[in-house]
Amino acid sequence: MMKAKKISRRGVLGGGNWIIDRVKLIDVFPEPETLSNISDESRGTGGSAYNILVDLAKLGAGFPLSAAGLVGADELGKEIQKHCKQHKIDTKQLSVGKDAATSYTDVMTEKDSGRRTFFHFRGANAAWKGDELDFSQSKARIFHLGYLLLLDALDEPNKKYGTNGAALLARAQAAGLKTSIDVVSEDSDRFSKIVLPALKYTDYCILNEVEAGRTTGFKVRGADGELDTVAIKHAAGELLQAGIRELVVIHFPEGAFARTKDGIDVWQSSLKLPKKFIKGAAGAGDAFCSGVLLGMHEGWDLQKSLFTGVCVAAASLSEPTCTGGVTKLEDCLAIAKKYRPRPKLDEIDY
Repeated sequence: MMKAKKISRRGVLGGGNWIIDRVKLIDVFPEPETLSNISDESRGTGGSAYNILVDLAKLGAGFPLSAAGLVGADELGKEIQKHCKQHKIDTKQLSVGKDAATSYTDVMTEKDSGRRTFFHFRGANAAWKGDELDFSQSKARIFHLGYLLLLDALDEPNKKYGTNGAALLARAQAAGLKTSIDVVSEDSDRFSKIVLPALKYTDYCILNEVEAGRTTGFKVRGADGELDTVAIKHAAGELLQAGIRELVVIHFPEGAFARTKDGIDVWQSSLKLPKKFIKGAAGAGDAFCSGVLLGMHEGWDLQKSLFTGVCVAAASLSEPTCTGGVTKLEDCLAIAKKYRPRPKLDEIDY
């Protein structure tokens, strides 16, 4: 009997949300029926798959990058396709739908704080099911899917797997790919219904503290807004118990925490950046995720991967668009030489 030929896997296949962000820099987010001034406006990438693949390309990732998802047959869709080709991102599996418009988001970013508020048009992303993906033909090492809770067709129930998103991840794992997920932050009770089923078919779960808390039910911040590091560890443990195969990473403005399936814990503080450095936080989470995925793909130790993540996130903060601030990996890492990390998270009470 002939043995099946083993595929030498390299690269990241990013599936999920493809969005054009229209970023507006405002002086303050207004109360109802009051005015806010727009001082600047720009366009950029949006959505987990789009942001992470572009970030990886800008970092200089030395492996193939490919896109999966759905855009409209409109100007925004053409803009996304063109931008991907400029960064040598394979778009063969980025489908074009004639009956849906490309998704976009109006991002209102407060000038001083960097806080942002999103007004989102779901568009073509809502219809994407991933049925056209043939993972057996993919040579990618990692399939990253995001954002859960913002992909309507994939968030729908599935009798066998819980959700269609979970079914898609299961297909990727069965074909030999490592799977990675990210989640959108929303104010709802849908996390347990949509995120938990996907965790059974996830190798790397990378999400922020709000999403981790909503999924597990832990209060990860106190009434004063301070990070509860004990609750973060409990939330990570709960997520792993839900079925994650290898790693959960929870990131937050103060840094990040990771726990492996075999119980190894790693903390990493974020960089202490001055206010004048921060132009917008819209892409910081995806930038962090791209740094961690780069490390996972290359087999780096976990501490190095998290450190890379916080440095890439810091670079992202320097521009209002999601991927505008990300540059070559060495330049992102150099930011840490100028702005040192905060005190160690596991040695102080935040």
